Amino acid sequence: MPKILVIDDEKAIREALKNILTAEQYLVDVAEDGKKGLELIQNNGYDVILCDIKMPGMDGMEVLEKARDHSSDTPFIMISGHGNIEIAVDAVRKGAYDFISKPPDLNRLLITLRNAVDKNNLVVETKVLKRKVTKTRDIIGSSPAIEKIKDTIDKVAPTDARVLLTGENGTGKELVARWIHEKSNRAGAPLVEVNCAAIPSELIESELFGHEKGAFTTAIKQRIGKFEQASGGTLFLDEIGDMSLSAQAKVLRAIQEGIVTRVGGDKSVNVDVRLVAATNKNLMDEIEKGNFRLDLYHRLSVIIIHVPTLNERTDDIPVIAEKFLVEICEDAGIPKKSFTKDGYDELKKVNWSGNIRELRNVIERLVILCGNKINGEDVVAYSNPSTPAGKGQLAMIEKYEKFQEFKDFAETIFLDAKLRKNSWNVAKTASEIDIQRSHLYNKIDKYGLKRI
Repeated sequence: MPKILVIDDEKAIREALKNILTAEQYLVDVAEDGKKGLELIQNNGYDVILCDIKMPGMDGMEVLEKARDHSSDTPFIMISGHGNIEIAVDAVRKGAYDFISKPPDLNRLLITLRNAVDKNNLVVETKVLKRKVTKTRDIIGSSPAIEKIKDTIDKVAPTDARVLLTGENGTGKELVARWIHEKSNRAGAPLVEVNCAAIPSELIESELFGHEKGAFTTAIKQRIGKFEQASGGTLFLDEIGDMSLSAQAKVLRAIQEGIVTRVGGDKSVNVDVRLVAATNKNLMDEIEKGNFRLDLYHRLSVIIIHVPTLNERTDDIPVIAEKFLVEICEDAGIPKKSFTKDGYDELKKVNWSGNIRELRNVIERLVILCGNKINGEDVVAYSNPSTPAGKGQLAMIEKYEKFQEFKDFAETIFLDAKLRKNSWNVAKTASEIDIQRSHLYNKIDKYGLKRI
């Protein structure tokens, strides 16, 4: 059910709009002045905001401008009893969706409101689809270490210099590699990724360089390797410290001569590849142990970028957490939630051994299990269920003695979120979560789910 905020200093208009919109199946909050309205905007998520322009203290234009810093995509419909072309143009120029004169024509108001809700839904859906299609996200943060990485990317990307990324698992090395490619002259060509740790040593050469038909038992047809696939673009070799020595020798030759030979073949194939490698290991230690070639290390490390751990840049945690919070709520169709100040403070105290990946998982857990305001106690309780700091979550789980009871609890949360995401369109929800519509109706009845 769409959620609307009405900001107007005239009580009669506030109440009239609330009654009308409630009857039209909208959830409505009201505010008597700009200051109160801005506070509600900062603490809640709205699909559309109806705002009077002429109000004592903070007027509607000021509310519009300040709200853009917090909720830039939410449509504003400005209302004024002193309407003229100049005011309407100024409102739209500052980001308003539309302008309506007082007293508002009811039919026009409802049509404009419906269109604004549709626009907001389309914006959210577009964001979700873009996140699913592309893996290139913004590098979030303003700590000195992150600013240095951004500056280095800007300098290095336009060149063809090989780059070695170092850092722990989950710090975002893949994202840095993607931005190097996106800002390079090769951005229009493929970025091909290879996780060297995930491929068995006996298959890594075939994966990288391809093979000819009959090269080995399962080689039933010719296969093009990753080097050839990435020709003209960028090849990202993740966890290169786990690559076998024989594959390292061939990679070195490919770098030096710009040619590869498929397994089982004798024909040399020219390749034009920009190489970016990453590792969570200390390659100098691996060289001393005889596990990594020194000459390959020097070839790869023209530019070395170290990606810091999350614990090394705790000041970036609030902005990263806020970004994840918004994305997770949008993806799941959950009304927007927010952190309190002490919630952010507790996030900064956590030992993030899993870095960015762990932080995202914790935020998703908090979104599912907590209320609209996520405070410090919530973070302590749910940040890590396997440690003493996670006793709150363990206590919640222990409330359910039987697996079926906890499963019912989880199903209730999941179905409620999906139904609200689809405005309680049961047929659409059933199709989306891949169950029969009659089965979903039974679940709604079983768990007592209601449209609110």
